[in-house]
Amino acid sequence: MSDAFGQGVSFSNLLASLEMTPKWEIPTTEHSTLDAPVATTVLALRFKDGVVMLGDRQATEGHFVAHRRIQKVFQADHFSAVAISGTAGIALDLVRLFQTELEHYEKLEGTRLSVDGKATYLSRMVRQQLPLVFQGLVVVPLFCGYDEDERTGRLYTFDVVGGRYEEHEYGATGSGSRDAKGYLRSVYRADLDESDALDIGMRALVVASQEDTATGGPDLARGILPNVVTVTADGFVEVESDVVAALASSALGDIR
Repeated sequence: MSDAFGQGVSFSNLLASLEMTPKWEIPTTEHSTLDAPVATTVLALRFKDGVVMLGDRQATEGHFVAHRRIQKVFQADHFSAVAISGTAGIALDLVRLFQTELEHYEKLEGTRLSVDGKATYLSRMVRQQLPLVFQGLVVVPLFCGYDEDERTGRLYTFDVVGGRYEEHEYGATGSGSRDAKGYLRSVYRADLDESDALDIGMRALVVASQEDTATGGPDLARGILPNVVTVTADGFVEVESDVVAALASSALGDIR
């Protein structure tokens, strides 16, 4: 598998050659007061067969709930997933472009980009959004994939300037990430199976929702459940809603 996009296989470079890409410029005005919907907490943890990734469903505008059912976890390609936190509209566009880039590369090269190559390209995309950070429009993704060569799950976190960091246990981003990581730190084990990883991940998200007002916990009465996926040797799999509901019910019952 190749590790980097060349000039001829990058969809973004193709758009740039046609002068069809947006041009982000650092504004000369003071910090923007624009209140755009913000996606909050997403997390992921490795287990012995791959990676589990979860995201709450709430987006906020300041102190108000903007959306209760926003999707924050997406399939990047057959063997990887990406989750979003930060300014929702920009983050969703970044995910769509990332998906298109991976598909474009695979069609032209006849092979998938390596997991590390995908993470590197995503970090480059985040860095290209840097002018928007000066306007308070921040996007920070979370990325995981299954490494077919190493036969293991891999997980990456990022910072606002595009820094890329591989995590060997768990990672989280968004307003509730500190609480989620605090819980994961106390219970994580390297020998987790998929069932245990799903349970621990759900409990971490519930803990975050109880401590952070911007993070939406499971709402069984309204049927609002977190996005939950696994990435293993079998590829990207969205966990069935009845399984997610059972996990949420157990976590809500045990965590007070």
